[in-house]
Amino acid sequence: MSDGIIIRAEGITKRYVMGAETVHALRGISLDIRRGQYVSIMGPSGSGKSTFFNIIGGLDKPSDGEVAMDGCRYSALSSSQMAWVRCHKIGYIFQSFNLIPTMTALENVAIARIFAGRAPADARKDAAESLGQVGLGNRLTHLPSELSGGQQQRVAIARAIVNKPAIILADEPTGNLDLHTGEEIIALLGHMKDAMRITVITATHDMKMLSASDVVVWIADGAVKRMANRDEVKIEIGSIDGHVT
Repeated sequence: MSDGIIIRAEGITKRYVMGAETVHALRGISLDIRRGQYVSIMGPSGSGKSTFFNIIGGLDKPSDGEVAMDGCRYSALSSSQMAWVRCHKIGYIFQSFNLIPTMTALENVAIARIFAGRAPADARKDAAESLGQVGLGNRLTHLPSELSGGQQQRVAIARAIVNKPAIILADEPTGNLDLHTGEEIIALLGHMKDAMRITVITATHDMKMLSASDVVVWIADGAVKRMANRDEVKIEIGSIDGHVT
């Protein structure tokens, strides 16, 4: 998009029909995310932030509304075209790491490159480079079970950046990590944003994310309740679940 907006969500709703009951997970969210920003989508469990996160990442479809990346509407894409976007334009990081336990760190990263069409030998070279960027150049042959939680998340970050995406989507990336390791991962994501000019979007309830965020969006009851730049946010001791004044 010529105005610097990389993701535009307009009127996003999501409904789930459960027997005679209809659950409204999202209630008409509209949001613009600019290229190169670090955006944290915050809110308590059940607020709808992960549902919204999955929709802007092309992992789920809205009941109503539209998502566009660089002006290209998701609804206009075929399933194979959407798969191409997910593979080449978006890197995903999940709370549970989602590493293949029988594969080494190198193999876990290289497989994403192979899926993108890279030859295996070249994919391994690219994977080694990405692992070096996240500080794991000496852990290429280690299995996930031989790595700490923080190291496993670094492998997941390397896998997310190996295809040089425009956007990284990180869903609760510090959720399974201790305080110190979580802070390291947040700092690493900020570094990736600056070094690779990647847009970082996180779904989180971790207040530590505020220190790295350019923009913070609070979601509650399926709607955007507040949006603020980092310098507009005042953190109060005892604030929880994204409720900040």
